[in-house]
Amino acid sequence: MTLTATEEARRSDLDKVLSDQSFDGATPGELFAVVDALDSQSALKRALTDPATPVEVRQQLAERLLEGKVGGQTIWIVKQASAQRWKSGRGLADALERQAVRGQLRQAQDAGFLDEVTEQLFGFLKTVRSDAALREALDDQRKPLVARQQLVHQLLQGKAHGWVEALAARAVAGRERNFELTVENYLAIASQLRNRNLAKVTVARPLDEGQLARMRTALTRIHGREVDLQVTVEPSVLGGVRVELGDEVFEGTVSGRLDQVHQQLS
Repeated sequence: MTLTATEEARRSDLDKVLSDQSFDGATPGELFAVVDALDSQSALKRALTDPATPVEVRQQLAERLLEGKVGGQTIWIVKQASAQRWKSGRGLADALERQAVRGQLRQAQDAGFLDEVTEQLFGFLKTVRSDAALREALDDQRKPLVARQQLVHQLLQGKAHGWVEALAARAVAGRERNFELTVENYLAIASQLRNRNLAKVTVARPLDEGQLARMRTALTRIHGREVDLQVTVEPSVLGGVRVELGDEVFEGTVSGRLDQVHQQLS
């Protein structure tokens, strides 16, 4: 999903507002429930984002609707989000979804498990990428969402942290169009929480620890900020390495060079 610069700034503002919050155990799940309610009621989304309605009125509406149904922290977060001006009701729902994901990742971080959660979530993403049947099963909109989420639980239960299982199951809804892109967004949020950039690395063969360390050091030096590496082995990459870091692409693959030659000749 592509955000406008304005909406991206509003998401960032909301992140900052909540940056010092320790998320209660129930808050992320409650926020997900609020998002589901908003998605099922377009009139409610319009009411909470109508620019013609004063901020205080929108916040009062959110409080009246949620009081007694969710905890105080969840109500406070929804009120903070409702105070922002969103392009559409979908923008508000997306922003709350992001805070729910951040909440679960913050809980893992506070417990000292964020690195493990990130590694396990990326590991499951690689499993899905490498299994066409599994990928299709998770993204098949013809199947009930609950059934697809149950498949995730069956695959991860007892094998990963509870946060990983919960996030992977949530990602099946494909808020960023499909499971893969949604999990990639979760991983980007995890890197942001650790104040790091996220680099997607594609190689033909696995890299050893020394090579990974040198790559991480070089990218950190270039960008002046620590880097998380997400390495995917793709045999179709004929050699070298491809690194995507934000909007930048560092191309060092044989196939990439062939593409450049082809473009020059065409």
